[in-house]
Amino acid sequence: MLIETENTPNPATLKFLLHCPVMERESRYFVNKEEATDSPLAVALFDLQHVTSVFYGRDFISVTLDSPSLWSQFESKVIMIISDHFENDIPLLNENSENTEKQNGEEDDDVVLQIKDLIDDRVRPAVARDGGDIVFQKFEDGIVYLSMRGACAGCPSSVATLKQGVETLLKHFVPEVIEVRAI
Repeated sequence: MLIETENTPNPATLKFLLHCPVMERESRYFVNKEEATDSPLAVALFDLQHVTSVFYGRDFISVTLDSPSLWSQFESKVIMIISDHFENDIPLLNENSENTEKQNGEEDDDVVLQIKDLIDDRVRPAVARDGGDIVFQKFEDGIVYLSMRGACAGCPSSVATLKQGVETLLKHFVPEVIEVRAI
């Protein structure tokens, strides 16, 4: 299996390109082994010392270490674990796995739908190219709350991305938005 790596704006995170689908619809993000119990691959990656997060995107996996200087020792190990997993046809997620971040079932109003559409259509594809994801959490009192995942979490340029990129975009198209915050 051919796996290519790409640097991301977050020096502690590498993006592993698999050239095949990883996640069909939603992304998944794990920040520790306990959270990852329903994903055999994430558990195996967390078994490596220094792994602090694992993110599954559409056709890539981003892995973050606690120090960027460790990648020279760990890049080939991560590639081997990912390659072995896919070559042995092990499911990425256990069958009973469910994303615990599903929305609460309330109907979204028009403003929230517009915000979500802008994020899904214009923001998420751009940050996915950098090995991360930005996910809508809520809109309250003019403030959009987003969570940063994968390479975006802890990235030195994430504040600039949020304020200069996402906030500017949302304020332009959705006058009700006054601020964007990461949670």
